[in-house]
Amino acid sequence: MWTAAAYRIVQEALTNVVKHARTSHARATVAHAPGEVALTVVDAGAGRTTTPVTEGHGLTGMKERATLYGGEFHAGPLSPHGFRVTARLPYATDARAAQFPVGADLEGA
Repeated sequence: MWTAAAYRIVQEALTNVVKHARTSHARATVAHAPGEVALTVVDAGAGRTTTPVTEGHGLTGMKERATLYGGEFHAGPLSPHGFRVTARLPYATDARAAQFPVGADLEGA
């Protein structure tokens, strides 16, 4: 379910802050509108200014979770320091559509 994906994306992003950012502060924001939830995790830690951001297991997993539900995922450094993770996940807004996950076979429904 998309709610579990949203939870896990925020959880993994905060885990990455603890592991890599060398900071004690981060901000997680969850915003919603009809049919969409937007997730943002930002820290003001060390960031990456000289080396490219590689997709380790955590970033790859977050991206896969977002795209599984038809969403978007972005992650990258902030200037002059820090890092931001954003994800947008669509969700069904009516009872009938909520019965079927994204990509479900709707024939005979």
